[in-house]
Amino acid sequence: MKILVAVKRVVDYNVKVRVKSDNSGVDIANVKMSMNPFDEIAIEEAVRLKEKGVATEVIAVSCGVTQCQETLRTAMAIGADRAILVETTAELQPLAVAKLLKALVDKEQPGLIILGKQAIDDDCNQTGQMLAGLCDLPQATFASQLEVIDGKARVTREVDGGSETLSISLPAIITTDLRLNEPRYVTLPNIMKAKKKQLDIFKPEDLGVDVTPRIKTLRVSEPPKRSAGIKVPDVATLVAKLKNEAKVI
Repeated sequence: MKILVAVKRVVDYNVKVRVKSDNSGVDIANVKMSMNPFDEIAIEEAVRLKEKGVATEVIAVSCGVTQCQETLRTAMAIGADRAILVETTAELQPLAVAKLLKALVDKEQPGLIILGKQAIDDDCNQTGQMLAGLCDLPQATFASQLEVIDGKARVTREVDGGSETLSISLPAIITTDLRLNEPRYVTLPNIMKAKKKQLDIFKPEDLGVDVTPRIKTLRVSEPPKRSAGIKVPDVATLVAKLKNEAKVI
């Protein structure tokens, strides 16, 4: 069984993002970029399934600029066998990414597709669900536990009321949550091995996909700065302030 894992290059989670002076977007010039943390969990889970003998091959996929090759090399250092980059400088929105991934699913015919539940840059949480709709495949989102047994995936997922366990037929699409696993540390020998692994590059037009943006960003701005807190002498004063100043009760 093949496992296809989508990974995204994003601003590193330790970096404080800055908005461009013209409010057109986030400034990524000279900013450290890395793999989306949820996608790192997805790659780790796919590699663990291969180590258990459930899968025979793990394929990492990324869509975006040339520098996404670095992200794919990291995925191969974690344990992916080969990688595919759909290279484009266009702004990729969730629907476009889902269409690109569908074209690759049709081409590779994987038994399981794993994605991070969302990317930490746009927080859309849409691509996995859109891909499931386009491919007409069962899906289990926000997975915190995953087992593959007898051609079915048993997925424990987090919901508002706690957790629920689903059994879905393969092929299927799964999106990962934080508690699914702890990604392994990438060692130098594995980084060197990753440089020799196969990395195929396609263009969206090679896959017959139109990636024209459907949504236009009008303005990006920083959230308002929090004002300093105050101490109140008693509960009555607190209630009065919440009612008359904050107007939340």
